[in-house]
Amino acid sequence: MKLIGIADTTFARYDMGKAAIDELGKTGTGFRIVRYTVPGIKDLPVACKKLIEEQNCDIVMALGMPGPMEKDKMCAHEASTGLISTQLMTNKHIIEVFVHIDEAENDRELAYLADTRTREHAINAYNLIFSPEKLTAKAGTGQRQGFEDAGSVEMR
Repeated sequence: MKLIGIADTTFARYDMGKAAIDELGKTGTGFRIVRYTVPGIKDLPVACKKLIEEQNCDIVMALGMPGPMEKDKMCAHEASTGLISTQLMTNKHIIEVFVHIDEAENDRELAYLADTRTREHAINAYNLIFSPEKLTAKAGTGQRQGFEDAGSVEMR
């Protein structure tokens, strides 16, 4: 049985962990979910490392919602760098799902974006460990989680 880790934060204004768990429940079987909630985005790298090393997760989703201020963006960058380092240290994928508060114009749009991006990445996480060929089939197609896909471009 595979283990999928969900690392999320109390800082987020939407329960992205709940959305990921709900979507994974619709996606397939053969796995169990382990959830670990931390206060903020900079706590995500160690949460993911603990899920991988202590809980033996095969893949982890790191869910966070950085604020709109410049220091929030810097914290998100630091967290992202930590998540990349954690992937390299553990040789396991961590799907970073950050929704910046200033990506949306209002709370309704923010909730929609957080839900949609999280769900689309939950499917990506599932496919990475169970059906990687589904991701290969979408290579170069301009997929955008949470927004309309950009589409591919062709050489003429």
